[in-house]
Amino acid sequence: MVAITTVKAETGTTELPEVADPSKVAPRDARELSRQFFDRLATLEEGTPEYQYARNTLIEMNMSLVRYAAGRFRSRGPEEMEDIVQVGMIGLIKAIDRFELSREVEFTSFAVPYIVGEIKRFFRDTSWAVHVPRRLQEARVQLARATEELGSRLGRTPTVKELAELMCLSEEEVVEARLASNGYTSASLDAAIATGEDGESVLADFIGADDAALELVEDFHALAPLIADLGERDRQIIHWRFVEELTQAQIGERLGVSQMHVSRLLSRTLKRLREGMLTTR
Repeated sequence: MVAITTVKAETGTTELPEVADPSKVAPRDARELSRQFFDRLATLEEGTPEYQYARNTLIEMNMSLVRYAAGRFRSRGPEEMEDIVQVGMIGLIKAIDRFELSREVEFTSFAVPYIVGEIKRFFRDTSWAVHVPRRLQEARVQLARATEELGSRLGRTPTVKELAELMCLSEEEVVEARLASNGYTSASLDAAIATGEDGESVLADFIGADDAALELVEDFHALAPLIADLGERDRQIIHWRFVEELTQAQIGERLGVSQMHVSRLLSRTLKRLREGMLTTR
């Protein structure tokens, strides 16, 4: 159980729940607490200590969403996974800054597409297997020096934020520089790997394939807020057609309209959802 108390803002009119360790809040509890924090956040002035506390707590409470989204990329190795999580955090922060309770959508459904999208954008924009830009070559050298300096000073591995402050770069640029520093090491797909009992395989034997079920989960998360934005009648038609699997004629009988009219309504709604999904991607 995470300890939660209440602390009043300086104005005396806004009360904020104080969570002892936001990162340890269970996902189920985080959903309810997040609604309270978003409700308070909307009434606070940006830049105030109370606003920063509410925003930072939301970030820490919902870090499990980043770990969930990053899990699908676990095959890339522990070192690169750290970069993926850092990029996913950027997506989480963007989702928090843009979320509104008036959307009447769970924050988890709203945030996951932002997080996954940021990770995909990271891979798309930073594919340097053939060529590494000069600015990243220079940043790689600067990153190595900053990591060594901070590591000696702090006695631990520095965070991306600490490196960014020392290097006078954005956190995104530090993440890019880190990936560039890893880009100079490659392995052949024909490289031999010992499998035990004198057995041997090649690296290519361990290359997996995309799991279609994971793509489906991502699509569900992207589709949920789009369906929530539909009118009540359109949502009901979608439910009848694809959940209860009624025919258009049966739907028409329930609505008191013709099958042709149901077909037009359904086509219009599906077109809207399809365009929304393409925009999200």
